[in-house]
Amino acid sequence: MTERLLISDDCAGAGRPGTEMIVSEADDWFMREVLPLEATLMLYLRQNWRKKADIADLRQEVYMRVYEAAQKQIPEQAKAFVLMTARNMLIDRVRAERVIPIDVVNDLEALGVASDQPGPDHTVLARDALRRLQSALEHLPIREREALVFRKLDGLSRREIATRMGISEVTVKTHITRGLRALADALFSERPDLRKK
Repeated sequence: MTERLLISDDCAGAGRPGTEMIVSEADDWFMREVLPLEATLMLYLRQNWRKKADIADLRQEVYMRVYEAAQKQIPEQAKAFVLMTARNMLIDRVRAERVIPIDVVNDLEALGVASDQPGPDHTVLARDALRRLQSALEHLPIREREALVFRKLDGLSRREIATRMGISEVTVKTHITRGLRALADALFSERPDLRKK
């Protein structure tokens, strides 16, 4: 990492006008590209973290991670890098909160922990829901059903579906939207009308 000499008339670190200060490329990048993103970062953290009292600490941790990474290699897209760092940090925090230390629980059976296997009532409900879904799919118009199956089961993009079906992407979107509405009506309403447009 290269360093450059910065001469400032009001250098905060020295307190004397005209004092020279050595600034690394990472420091310069951080001040120029990252610090102006603070409002965006704070908005992201407020929207994605439930404990508002933690926001200032989270911001500092993001800054620390970004700065340490920039010491090795300066990212090309500062905003994307800062937000991705914040996202990954929040994921790490959530995972850490969910971990139960093994020494806290020596005998899981003593706690009466339920089995991971679904009970018979869950199995019956799941089979019933699957039957209703299958029936609702069978009652969809053919093109809507095809578009939904390609999108939701096969995971194809709208462009791929349009190519396979020989229609425009806008038409694919319309078929998927109508199909999803009809399925929702069939599955969650008392008297579904699957042909309703």
